[in-house]
Amino acid sequence: RRCGRRAYHIQKKTCASCAYPSPKRRHFEWSEKAKRRRTTGTGRMRYLKTVQRKFRNGFREGTTPKPRKRTAAAPSSTVATK
Repeated sequence: RRCGRRAYHIQKKTCASCAYPSPKRRHFEWSEKAKRRRTTGTGRMRYLKTVQRKFRNGFREGTTPKPRKRTAAAPSSTVATK
């Protein structure tokens, strides 16, 4: 099946959940909870989960990060100075 559920009707030869083998997926506008179960983010999102990080970096590719300059180490606050 396309949806991975056991709703395939053998005599009708259609899935009650996703309408397989119809090319368009079965969905209705009146069921908000059903939309939530099937929407983006309920699966692995193999590609989309990395897009936000890439967007923040401006979709850079093939470059190396600039070397960070080390700042002078501040005196430790644990040592009491009198």
